[in-house]
Amino acid sequence: MSEAQRTPFVESLLEAAAQAQLPGSGIGWLDAARRENLDAFEAGGLPDSRMEAWKYTALRALGQRRFAAGDAQASARAVEMERFALPGIEGPSLVFVNGVFRSELSRLDNLPAGLSLQPLSQALQGNAEPLRFALSRHYREGGDVFARLNAALAGDGVVLRVAAGVKVAQPVRLLFIGAPAGEAVASHVRQIIELGEGAELALIEQHVAAGVHQNLATQVTDIVLRQGAALRHVTLQDASEGSTLVRHDSVQLDGEAHAAMYALELGGSLVRHDLHAVLAGDKSRLDTGGVFALRGRQHVDTQMSIRHEALNTASESVWRGVADERSRGVFRGAIVVAEGADGSDASLSSKNLLLSGQAEIDTKPELEIYADEVKAAHGATVGQLDERSLFYLRSRGIPLAEARAILTAAFCRAVFEALPEDGLRDYINERLMAQLPSA
Repeated sequence: MSEAQRTPFVESLLEAAAQAQLPGSGIGWLDAARRENLDAFEAGGLPDSRMEAWKYTALRALGQRRFAAGDAQASARAVEMERFALPGIEGPSLVFVNGVFRSELSRLDNLPAGLSLQPLSQALQGNAEPLRFALSRHYREGGDVFARLNAALAGDGVVLRVAAGVKVAQPVRLLFIGAPAGEAVASHVRQIIELGEGAELALIEQHVAAGVHQNLATQVTDIVLRQGAALRHVTLQDASEGSTLVRHDSVQLDGEAHAAMYALELGGSLVRHDLHAVLAGDKSRLDTGGVFALRGRQHVDTQMSIRHEALNTASESVWRGVADERSRGVFRGAIVVAEGADGSDASLSSKNLLLSGQAEIDTKPELEIYADEVKAAHGATVGQLDERSLFYLRSRGIPLAEARAILTAAFCRAVFEALPEDGLRDYINERLMAQLPSA
């Protein structure tokens, strides 16, 4: 990239990189990986809409913004944790404020046998070699600019491992709090999650705001499920209305492993979520479900790719979107059934509601099949609330605004009905009703 092509965004983050004192510095392979990813970020800059992966998400305005490096002292501010409590969720937790681990807010006492949970900064101080495979990764796709940035600058994160055969009874909670810091700051968090053979875990991930801010946060997560492991992963995103949040998740499922992944997208100004899953083992299964409920000028972009590579694998994806006022939602779901993945069963549904004439939703399901004896289906719709259902509720004395809210909430709630935690389902319902228009 020439000097003339450098945007304020790129310049500010390169300046932050030059000043960064990252955990693990001095480990040869880690320093080399960080340098190579930073060089790739500098050379590529931000993608534009001519790149297919970013066709519906313009980054011109972001390119003109500057972000300072996260300040650990500023991130140590007092946080009212009760604001972010989840009913019935009392298990182990890690808490980060602007990407900085806060031990006094976390809950790491009396971890159950077989569960290892620690911040990445501490893991790098011990034996870093088991992290080498994940942290040495290079992101070569043109659209992976934020993953490169994260790989170069991640100062902390999560290392979570469950031993073979261990079934963790209580859900583990990961809480990421964005807080005002005087100026817009950038934070970068890396997560490494592995479940051993036959292990089971429920994981709840929250992105919330302790005040209004315009910070940038990136997160890269690598998840590996070994033979017969089972993971239920729920992400609740309610970031500050002015913030930018970019998440990149990679999931590998070995034989007979099962992952159920849910996402609720409510907050943020510009939010991007890339989910890449590979069903690498025979009889593995992936269930995904998500909802975005947007208003104002919010922009949320979800890009999901699922690749079936083994025999008799299965995936089911159910996604819902609601856009009001001048917001915009984007969903792309791509399923590939590779050669040799005979007996695969894949389905994808994307249904969306426009609540305003100025709102926009772009949905693009894709399906590629290169194997035999496959069951596959996909479909997408964008429309308005059913007038007959509205009339039915109105005829029973329910005001129009309340009837619209009831129908819209029911449309969204269907995605989360399978969650076993009653308190968590109730919390999701409350947040949806607060987000959806009531007048």
